[in-house]
Amino acid sequence: MGVGFSKVLTHTTDDEIPISSTDSAPQLTYKQPRKNLPFPRSLVPPPMPTQCSSQTGPVLGKPYVKIKHTYEMKQELGRGKFGVTYLCVEKATGISYACKSIAKKGPQEVENVRREVMILQHLSGQHNIVEFKGAYEDRENVHLVMELCSGGELFDRIVAKGRHSEREAATVMRQIVKVVDVCHIMGVMHRDLKPENFLFATKDEDAPLKLTDFGSSVFFHTGEVYKDIVGNAYYMAPEVLKRNYGKEIDVWNAGVILYILLSGVPPFWAETEKGVFDDVLGVKLDMDSEPWPSTSDAAKDLIRKMLTYDPKERITAAEALEHPWLKEGGEASEKHPDSAVLSRMEKFKAMNQMKKLAMKVIAENLSEEETKGPRQMFNNMDTDGSGTITFEELKSGLSRLGSLPSESEIRQLLNAIGNDKNGTINYYEFVAATMDRHRLEKGGSLFKAFHYFDKDDKGYITRDELREAITVHQMGDEATIDGVFEDVDSDKDGKINYEEFMSMMRNEC
Repeated sequence: MGVGFSKVLTHTTDDEIPISSTDSAPQLTYKQPRKNLPFPRSLVPPPMPTQCSSQTGPVLGKPYVKIKHTYEMKQELGRGKFGVTYLCVEKATGISYACKSIAKKGPQEVENVRREVMILQHLSGQHNIVEFKGAYEDRENVHLVMELCSGGELFDRIVAKGRHSEREAATVMRQIVKVVDVCHIMGVMHRDLKPENFLFATKDEDAPLKLTDFGSSVFFHTGEVYKDIVGNAYYMAPEVLKRNYGKEIDVWNAGVILYILLSGVPPFWAETEKGVFDDVLGVKLDMDSEPWPSTSDAAKDLIRKMLTYDPKERITAAEALEHPWLKEGGEASEKHPDSAVLSRMEKFKAMNQMKKLAMKVIAENLSEEETKGPRQMFNNMDTDGSGTITFEELKSGLSRLGSLPSESEIRQLLNAIGNDKNGTINYYEFVAATMDRHRLEKGGSLFKAFHYFDKDDKGYITRDELREAITVHQMGDEATIDGVFEDVDSDKDGKINYEEFMSMMRNEC
């Protein structure tokens, strides 16, 4: 099997299959694969050379910077629909990262890159998702710096290994389906799941998988309908072709990956793009030829449920994780680090009362676009739709995200985050406690929070101003104020200026 794949990778023909990325994006083409090449690669031209100025960039809202001042750019690692990825080395530390450089070709591209940055920030720190370090913008490009996953693509391991055993496939699929579930809980639809977009953290055989490339991803709300054509034709769900879909398409994508892992070939294939689409719409799912007769009924049952034509009847990621085949022999023994959401909540709990209140001010001033992910995550945890998250709802939500804190830890979180003292968390309290650190990099957000305390616009916060703010929100007493000034007023002049305030906000706790 591995030899066949290697030959296919070097084989090209004059025929090409055009694959549309989005309605507004230029049409891309892939070299025609043979029957057993499930996922052709995409190519785009490299970005133009960059220049820098003091002008504010449209994507990040910050002055342009030269990324080469901070990172030494090395060899190219790969290309995708929206950019080119390079190896880069941070000059100050010598640490290697991956840098995805995306060209800004027009208003739609600017909006797409801005959304990708927001999604990476929102998901940052979550297990099985590539860690986001930061974004830099110059006149022509936006550069996304992320952790370097040295183990290569799942695509390459499939090519080298060929068909996987059921145990091997289950180990891979548990991670894929888990990360889909986490994205959905956090209000993100990936829309382009394929083996090229899953990277192994290291070259070790049992290295964890990391999901990357959120260039096609969107924040979603339950009930929203999406119409633009996205993704790779071989993985495309039928409802995408009908231009009427939701987050269920990610489960279909994952089901296609599972089919390939177990058989070595894609479930839907033809000589032309139209043929592929006809095959998808006809759901001609071959479960009879080799190796399917020797494949377990449980594995075939899960594939059928993930590749159910009607998205309303399709299994969800959360349900798939409970399927006997996927759960077998692995879930109980797997030990994952705590979710990014729990980590952020723990840091919020450790903050002084002034910083907690400032975080709530920032949360209340986020734009509708910035709150799409947090809003969906809150709604997913608020299962009774009451507008608040209870003890049981927080316990269940954190468990789905991969965290299992003790009951006493959960109650401590509720008391630290909820301000009404009745053991629940409302929406803005939830956003404040789960906000990613990148939001604080926006000077406008910090300034609004500072201005909330600095009522007289003198450029500093007095004890009286802090007392007024904390009293209104019933968040402390004189001892609380003393503690804040002891920690934050570094020059001990009895005032907290903007620099001291920013230092407090950017501190880890």
